[in-house]
Parts: sequence; C-alpha cells; structure tokens
Amino acid sequence: MRERIYLCLAHMSGREQDFIKEAFDSNWVVPMGPNVNGFEKDLEEFVNKVDDNGRIKELDRKVCCLSAGTAAVHLALLACGVGPGDEVLVQSFTFCASSHPITYLGATPVFVDSERETWNMDPDLLEKAIKDRIAKTGRKPKAIIPVALYGMPYQIDRILEIAERYEIPVIEDAAEGLGSRFDGQVLGTFGEYGVLSFNGNKMITTSGGGALVCRDEEAKKEVLFYATQARESYPYYQHEHIGYNYRMSNICAGIGRGQMTVIDEHIAHHKHVQALYRELLANVKGVTLHENPTPRFDSNFWLCAVTLDPALKVKGQENAYKKVITGAVGGAAGVTHAASSATTDCQPNANVEAMRVALDAANIEARPLWKPMHKQPVYNEAPAYVNGVSESLFAVGLCLPAGPYVTDEDVRYIVDSIKNAIGN
Repeated sequence: MRERIYLCLAHMSGREQDFIKEAFDSNWVVPMGPNVNGFEKDLEEFVNKVDDNGRIKELDRKVCCLSAGTAAVHLALLACGVGPGDEVLVQSFTFCASSHPITYLGATPVFVDSERETWNMDPDLLEKAIKDRIAKTGRKPKAIIPVALYGMPYQIDRILEIAERYEIPVIEDAAEGLGSRFDGQVLGTFGEYGVLSFNGNKMITTSGGGALVCRDEEAKKEVLFYATQARESYPYYQHEHIGYNYRMSNICAGIGRGQMTVIDEHIAHHKHVQALYRELLANVKGVTLHENPTPRFDSNFWLCAVTLDPALKVKGQENAYKKVITGAVGGAAGVTHAASSATTDCQPNANVEAMRVALDAANIEARPLWKPMHKQPVYNEAPAYVNGVSESLFAVGLCLPAGPYVTDEDVRYIVDSIKNAIGN
C-alpha cells in the first residue's frame, strides 16, 4: 500500500535541533528568550524586503511572535480598539480563526463575500457593506480583515484605497500567505497589522504558533504588553488592563529559526508543485486549477486548489453523503462531536465528495474548500453581504496536496488517481 500523501506538512531542516538544544542548555524554556528575539529578527528581515522589478527596497515593519495566528488576530483587533458592540468587516470565505476572535471581544463579525479571480474579499461588496453599516448603525466598522485564501493575495490596493477613504484600519490575515506577494511586497506588511501562522501545516512551522506584523516599534510594544498578561512595571504583579498569555515559547521559536533557513526552498517547492499540476491537469476536462489572476499576484500556493465542473461524473457520486460521519475527517483531529446528519444546507457537490472519497481510498488527503462563515450555524445571525461566489466555489472546490514532502512522483500519482475516478 502506498504511503499516505498529506495536504501540507512542513519539512524540518535539521537546524531546528541545534536551536532547541541551545534553549535547553541555557535553561530558556519559557515564553521569551533568545530564540524568540532571533526568530522575530529573521521574520523582520524576510517580510521587509520588497522586490520592485529586481530593485530591492526595505520596509521597517516589526514582528511580535505569539502562541498562535488566532492570538495574533485577537491582539490586532484589541490594538484597533475593537470592543463590545463594535462591528468588524471580515472575509466570509476563510477558516473560523479569522472571525472567532471578533466575538472574543464582544464585537460582531460582518461577513463580506469574495470576488471570482482571487476568491478573496470583494472590494465592491466591501464598500457596499461599509456604507450600509454606517446607514444602519450610525457608526463605522472598527476594522477590515481580508484573508489570503490558500496563499492567494487579495486585491490589497483596492481594499486599502477604500479603507483609507473611510479611515478604517486593515488587519491582513496572511496566515496562509507567508511569502505571498502583491506587486513584490510581502503580504502582512500593507495594513495596520498583518497576521502570520506557523501551525504544523503552514509554509513553515513552530509546531504551533503565530506572529503579528506591526507598523512600528511602539505598536509592537503595545501588542507585547497585552500578550504577556498586561503586567505593569512594578517589582510585583500590578495589572491595570486585562492581558493574555499569548507569547511564543523559546522552544517553539527555536524550531522557527531553523525553519527560516528553508523558507525560500519551501515556497519554491510549492510553486513547483503548482506548475506540475498545471501541466498534468491541462487536458483533464472538467478540472480547473486555481491560478494567479495577473503577474501582480504572486501566491505561495500553500495549497493547490481545483474546481470540478458540476457536470463532471465521478465514480461513486451516487453514494455521496449517504452515511453520517462519526469521526475526524481530513485533518480535523479535534473533532469530538458526531455529525447530527449526513448533509447540511451548504455543502460540496456529490462529485466533489466522491472525488475526495476516491482520493482518500488511494491514500491521498484532499479536502473541500473552507465553508463560508456566513453559512456556519454559529454565525446565522451575523450580518452578511453576499454575492454567491464563496458558496458556489465551496460547492465545486477541492484542495490537493502541495507540501514539501509531496514529490513529482506524488503529483503524477494524484493526477492519475483523479483521472481514474472520473467516470466514462
């Protein structure tokens, strides 16, 4: 039996153990230390380089390493003054970590649908939502959160122009887009804050962790204050604000420092895998690969995504959604609740589910696209500005393996398995 091919697992470089050993030898095993400082400097060097058609320019963004990308979203919202009763505009087509922190602060997510080219936040709908929320509530939303879905850059030029006109700060959720660029500039460095993630399946990993890209040193200091329990500068514990235990550990940061030595290799490999999918799927009727819309967009292709034509026949699709799933599926290791029914009111088409099942039987991990947040039961009362794009993509989309462990042979095997699953 062929070994299982996973969607995306970060690859270790060998340097990680050196940094971890150094942390243990020096007894720095707490949420601070030399590795944390070093990892932040490495990240700053990486995100601040702008490739302007071969001319390298330098930004001066600062990076604060945290325990998770979700923590970074939370602290960015806090830094933007979000609190109870406020509203935050957030992309609907995303993972829940983009919107859940809004609710942590007692605020309300206002979901904005996607445009078809990048699959990310639709600038036209964004402006419509801003005008409508002002008309309905008498107040502007407190922040805007676009998301780099599967690494694809958002239309940040248009989003920033709208945000600046209405004086609303932008928090870039670039958790999936580390190393992706728009006009040569790294995502996460355009807005007031930029969110990065180093979860085990991201472009680089610290096993679990994240970071917040800040405009300047003062903004970073404020974030760090809240990330370390908001302790005041007394010789005893004095707290005048509510803080959080969100600082990254020196051990995890050691892994991150090792990973930074291979980040360019990882990004290059993901792009290579995308190019191979492009070549091998070119003549597979009914299967379309998601691509950069223009040269201004430079995705890291964290995951390679395809859409299946609704008319495409996949073997076994007549049996899709016949059984209630009772365990974890597609990396959902934390699932402990059995599904209450085999279907919901918003789900992938039967041929997409049949393809997922066929690939799973071939030991290939594939997953549906993110289910839009405005269709999640937990957000059924949240305002949403929709155009049908994210729902239509969710119905036809599938993510294919793209990580550093995915070889050319694996990609050929995956594409052959896709072809074999298509009915005559």
